[in-house]
This record gives sequence, C-alpha cells and structure tokens, in this order.
Amino acid sequence: MKCFYQILSRYPVEDFYSGLSMLGQCRTISQVHAMTAITSRELDIILDLTHDGMIAVDRAGIVTLFNRAAERITGLSSEAVIGQRVQEVIPNTRLHLILSEGKPELNQEQRLKDVVILTSRVPVRDGTGAIIGAVAVFRDVTELRALTDKLSSLWSVRSLLEAVIESTVDAISVADENGNNLIVNPAYTRITGLSRETVLHKPVTVDIAEGESMHLQVLQTGKPVRNVRMKVGPAKKEVIVNVAPIHVEGKIRGSVGVIHDISEIMTLTNELARARKLIRRLEARYTWDDIVGTSAAIVLAKEQAMRAAATPATVLLRGESGTGKELFAHAIHNGSSRSTGQFVRVNCAALPEQLLESELFGYEEGAFTGAAKGGRRGLFEEADQGTLFLDEIGDITAPLQKKLLRVLQEKEIMRVGSTAPIAVDVRVIAATNADLEQQIRDRTFREDLYYRLNVLPIRVPPLREIKDDLPQIAEHVLIRLNQEYGRQVERINDGAMSAMKEYRWPGNVRELSNIIGRAMINMRPAEKVIDAGHLPLFECERAGRIVPASAPGPVKPLSHTVVEAEKAAIARALHEAGGSRERAAQLLGMAVRNLYYKMKKYGIKP
Repeated sequence: MKCFYQILSRYPVEDFYSGLSMLGQCRTISQVHAMTAITSRELDIILDLTHDGMIAVDRAGIVTLFNRAAERITGLSSEAVIGQRVQEVIPNTRLHLILSEGKPELNQEQRLKDVVILTSRVPVRDGTGAIIGAVAVFRDVTELRALTDKLSSLWSVRSLLEAVIESTVDAISVADENGNNLIVNPAYTRITGLSRETVLHKPVTVDIAEGESMHLQVLQTGKPVRNVRMKVGPAKKEVIVNVAPIHVEGKIRGSVGVIHDISEIMTLTNELARARKLIRRLEARYTWDDIVGTSAAIVLAKEQAMRAAATPATVLLRGESGTGKELFAHAIHNGSSRSTGQFVRVNCAALPEQLLESELFGYEEGAFTGAAKGGRRGLFEEADQGTLFLDEIGDITAPLQKKLLRVLQEKEIMRVGSTAPIAVDVRVIAATNADLEQQIRDRTFREDLYYRLNVLPIRVPPLREIKDDLPQIAEHVLIRLNQEYGRQVERINDGAMSAMKEYRWPGNVRELSNIIGRAMINMRPAEKVIDAGHLPLFECERAGRIVPASAPGPVKPLSHTVVEAEKAAIARALHEAGGSRERAAQLLGMAVRNLYYKMKKYGIKP
C-alpha cells in the first residue's frame, strides 16, 4: 500500500480523484518510484510530517497506514492500530462502508471522542476498477470551530458597538496610534460639516479650524484631556472636546474623542439674555402651522388671515373666548413683513383705565405721583416697526377709545404729561369676543373707532362649529401638553373622542386644552392612551342640555354609589383586558387576589 500514499502525498484532499487515477495505473512499486522520484523511506517521513491525519485500509478493512498526525488527533498509536480491523480500533469509522459501497465521501464532519475532525474518504481501485482499499485524510477542526465561534462573537460585539456609535447624539471620532481617523459617526459629520470620505484615514487635524489636535496630544502623553474648547469644520463651529487614550495590552493603540456642540447652548444663552431684557414684550411663537383644521370655517379664517398678513392694514379678530384669536395674531405677525419687529401684547380688560393709558402711550417724568424718573416708553413705542396686539378691545373706556382713534388716524402718540407728539409705525391687531355692533347702539363703543378697527375683520369659529377638526386639534394640544408635562401620551382613543364630540365646548380650544390636561393627570404613568374613563365629567352643556356631575335620579347612599362605581370599573377593565384577570388587575392598579375577591363579591364574570 505504500505506493498508494506516494501518489496521494502529491495531492491535496480536494484532488483525491487525480491521485487515485494515477494510482490505478501503477502495477509495481518501481513504477511508483519512477512516478514520484522518492524512496519509500522518504515517503514515510513525508507522511509523518504532514499536518493532516491519514488512515489506509486494504480490501479486507485491515489498517495498513496510520501516520503521526492520525496518532496525535485520535490519541491512538500506530502499533495498536496497524494490522487491526478498522471498525475495532475506530468504532465510528466509515472506511468499511467506503469499501463496500465504493462511493467517496468528501469534507465530512466526524466526532472522535472530544475531537471534531473534517475528513474525506475515498475508495482505491486497481487498473480494472476493482476496489483494493480505502483511505481517509482528516484534520482536527476543534480549534478552528472555537476560533470561528469566537470570531463570530467578536463580529457581533463589533456590530453592536458600531450601532451604538452610529446612533449616539454626541459626535465621536476614533484615531489609530499614527494619528489617522479610523471611525466617525453621523453626529460628527453633522457638527463638523465634513463628510466621512473627507475625514477617514486622514490625519486627525483635518477637522480643526482653530486650536490644536487633542488626539495627537493624548497619543503623545497617554493622558486623557477634558473640556477643551476649539472650533471645527469649515463653519468654525464651537465645540468642547473630551479625548481618552485606547490601551491594548499595555500599549496605546489609538484614542477616542467625544465632541459636544456648544453653539446651540451659546445661542440659547444669548436668547435667554435677550429675553430678560424684553420687559413687557411677548415673542410671537405661533405660525400658520399651528392653526390646524380642514373644515370650511377654519380654512376661510386662515385664508383671510394670510391675506391680512400681506397688508399693513388693521385687523379685527372676532370670536368667542378661547377660540385662539391670539394664535391668529401671532401667525399674522410672523407671516407679515414686520416679523423681524417686536410683537407686543396687552390685555385691555386686565388693566384699569389710568394704568392702561400709561402702558400704551408711556409717560413723562412727573406726570403723576409715582412716575418713574425720566419717564417711560409706552407699548406703542416699543412695538414700533412691529405689531401691537390689543386683546379684549371692547373693554376700553370712552376716553381711551378717543386716544386710540388718534393713533390709528395720525400714526402718532402723545405720552401722558406731554404735549409733544411721537410718530410711530405700528401694525395694530385687535381682538374681542364682545358684540361691538350692540355696544355702538348702546353708545359704549365709538362708531368711528369701530370702522378704523374693522378694516380686515376675521371671524375665528368656535369649536362646536368645527367638530370635524376636533381629532386634529386635540392631537396638536396633546403634543404640546406632552412637552409641558413631560409625558408620553400617544393618542386619544375612539371612545374618548366620541364623548368629546358630543360636548358643546362653551370654553372652546382653551377648555379642550384644560380637559386633555386633566385627563393626562388622571392617567397612570405607564398608560399611553387617553380613554373615556380618563376624561373628567363634563359639568357644562353637552348636546344642548345640562349634564350633572352625578348620575340622574334620586341621591343614593354613598356606600351604594361606591359599589356601583367599583362594579362598573371592574367590568370595564375586564372588557379592555379581553377577559384577562391579570391584565385587568394591572389596569385597575390592584392585586389579582383582590380582584378575584371583588369579582366573587359582586358576581362579576369575565
């Protein structure tokens, strides 16, 4: 059989057939020697030195070859194996099946005690095609499999780390020991304004506009740096940088930096400082996007407001209390050419006549007892080149109406205690829920002032007239209240929305905001959906009738009312939970045992 191995030793496992074809042509050992040009001794040495194990059997299944690699892998000695039937020394061998079936088996996994091998088995045929033996070549893949598993685990960890780096809002950059960028995340490219292609595998100084590279400093010193201010990218964005060294086996293999954008913080700080200086001033916060709804009435009002914004004319907003007249005033200002000027609001009904006059027109020093030294500018002067929003205009007194008429006609004001006029360029937006026409008939509101104010009248519809828009408006309110209350309520379900649509909403959007806010307060922290049970009882009009806070009928004992309320709450919770007692108990915030007791007590079945 040695001639067989002389041929095989020249071929890898994948080329068994080539070796066997040549073997089939060998008739004598001299032919093999001539073909291989090596001696039997040299061949034995080669077979013993190869890393792959080899076993050969003759046609009777007797082991004729068992090299050193086979000994190492199987833990058996060649003396104990050669000359024995292969099934007896290697219990799970398949070489005897190769002899009987004559079919090769290539690259098959097989377990030998604690070792996993990858083996190929082929029959050996003579020149006539008769099987004269079989051979198996195998290698230990236990370590390879462990290495593969470890590599797979490392790839999983790497994928996880990459996902974390990619998703973090802080900018991260990783450099190698040579000071070249290895990794940057999307937040980094957003802050610096540099693409990955511009930065990766380039020196870490590529992103610095002003300052020195902290990556290079850390790589040189091996010490972390924190809270270093510098400017990065083409826009020279101000940032704070923290960089730490990466140690692997006691050596510095790179550095990782975290970049915090402080330009937004500085902007907010400046805005806060500016806001503190704006005494009695109100920034216009709302825009057209804050006016939601698709019903005809709201679309008409919004279109009229947009047309008004394109002109300098005085606007009169009419509508019930709580309909959002101030929101329209904000949007008109922001949509006008005066949006860069001041938006000043004053509630005419909140101040007495004398104080309102001094607030609107200002006063000179000594104009009255308690007047500030040097006098003070009025709201008309502060709103110069901007917009003055006069809310509740129907509540001002007759003398003040006369002065306001002069401002609208002459475009000038006169401070209290002064005779010198001051020119002002102010766009006036007035609002009222009063019936000005009736006030004119009652001689409590000047007709000439009415015509000066009513140049562009806009009627803001009450909520009961735009109930089709209620879901959209409620969602808008819910988003705002989530931000104010720090909650994460997702929606209002159909049951609650149906109950809200039945209500007449005398307080309009202001009342809607109040109801949704109270419902959110009634919710448990884990709840995400407002249902009818969270809504407070409507104590005002609903569908044209008065709804009392208690149920109709005679007053019942409190104990009876509590029992009925418990029964109703349990039944509703079971319905919401689909009959699950555990889920119902969670919804009710009570122990399951207590729920079972209550159900048995009240005869409630799921």
